[in-house]
Amino acid sequence: MSFRASILTLYPEMFPGPLETSLAGKAREAGTWELETVQIRDFATDKHRSVDDTPAGGGAGMVMRPDILAKAVDHVAPADDPRPKLLMSPRGRPLNQKRVRALAEGPGAVILCGRFEGVDQRLIEARDFEEVSIGDYILSGGEPAAIVLLDAVIRLLPGVMGNQHSGEEESFESGLLEHPQYTRPREFEGMTIPEILASGNHARIAEWRYDRAVELTKKRRPDLWAAYCREGKAQR
Repeated sequence: MSFRASILTLYPEMFPGPLETSLAGKAREAGTWELETVQIRDFATDKHRSVDDTPAGGGAGMVMRPDILAKAVDHVAPADDPRPKLLMSPRGRPLNQKRVRALAEGPGAVILCGRFEGVDQRLIEARDFEEVSIGDYILSGGEPAAIVLLDAVIRLLPGVMGNQHSGEEESFESGLLEHPQYTRPREFEGMTIPEILASGNHARIAEWRYDRAVELTKKRRPDLWAAYCREGKAQR
């Protein structure tokens, strides 16, 4: 069974976008994953195809209506659909590699791309949406965030990366940032590849890579290092 993604959006023309190229594009052509885009305005009931209204209690901007969104959601995901429902939202739980892996092991996802001031809370609760954030900043809408999420998930689907070990030492997989990488030429602008990497001693190379990963994580992401230590993963 392929991974099936259904995107509810006001801008279906934004998809597949970058997901039609590179690994994701090849995987889609191979049938490893499927993409469905749904225009939310198709479920509007007035001649203007309105999908939003003013915020209850006053305030700036507009809010996406729950009745129209519910029709769109129910169209792509009936009650027996096992796929998780995700709302791309800056107030959501931060997306991490653990959640990405869990999604990649599932049947797919129904992704709602918010716009304006957001989505009526009743829709979120009534259709059991999980709010997901890709960072502490604001986008014009949820579409770019949905593309980021799908790119992260698709590359982990079986066979997409070719070598199943390709992602095992990447940043966040172990709880640490990835160690520095090097390749040919041996010397570049006066800088050489660390000698240990040419030693052929795989145990020492693994130790060097771990130490460098620890150094980078401590320096750049002390929050990750603290969590790594709390989980008892630190080797020394």
